[in-house]
Amino acid sequence: MSVSAEYLSAPAACRRYPAAKPGPAGPLLLAGLCLLILALIWVVAELVPATHLRDAVLLRDFTLLSRPHVDSLANDLLRPFEPLPFIALGTVLVVVALLRGRWQLGLAVALVLSLAPLSAQLLKPLLAHAHDPVSGVYMANASWPSGHSTAAAALVLCAVLVSPARLRPLVAVLGGLFVVAVGCALLILAWHMPSDVLAGYFLAALWLAIALAGLRACAPNMRL
Repeated sequence: MSVSAEYLSAPAACRRYPAAKPGPAGPLLLAGLCLLILALIWVVAELVPATHLRDAVLLRDFTLLSRPHVDSLANDLLRPFEPLPFIALGTVLVVVALLRGRWQLGLAVALVLSLAPLSAQLLKPLLAHAHDPVSGVYMANASWPSGHSTAAAALVLCAVLVSPARLRPLVAVLGGLFVVAVGCALLILAWHMPSDVLAGYFLAALWLAIALAGLRACAPNMRL
């Protein structure tokens, strides 16, 4: 009996089928979902009067937490997203990917950390809309989405991606707490509306999903 015949005659439970390689469909679906959520956030924050006002009221509530020591801490949390520190942190992540022998991953990280904040800056004037002033707290029109929250989420997502599998849960939890803290800092300092911050998170996730789709399409044998 030939090997193939023996394989076919073996019980189904004993057969070993080659594991299917994950393709780009999953990340592309996630990217589409992020894009849909981004559109929904903007529409609700801009066109629905109740949530338009609620967005401003929530910002006012966060600014009530402002104190000298709180503002100082908030500013410290946002300093890593100035151009030079952000480039330095991004370079560290690219180097980690290269040291692990994954140049495609390093390229993907570089693209995400470049394109995510850049897209946030390009969208602000295109999607600018007036905000309701509440108790003297007023935000400029061109604020959606937040570049700082986009950069923070992109940095953490890329850090999770380049980390070894055993460390990813820890990096994800600590990074998630940091991203939330950055969002709160932006609101306490009245740099952005809550809808701006939330949109920044999903914009970063959109670019990471696109990068993952590209990696799975161009380097299907690479273990992520």
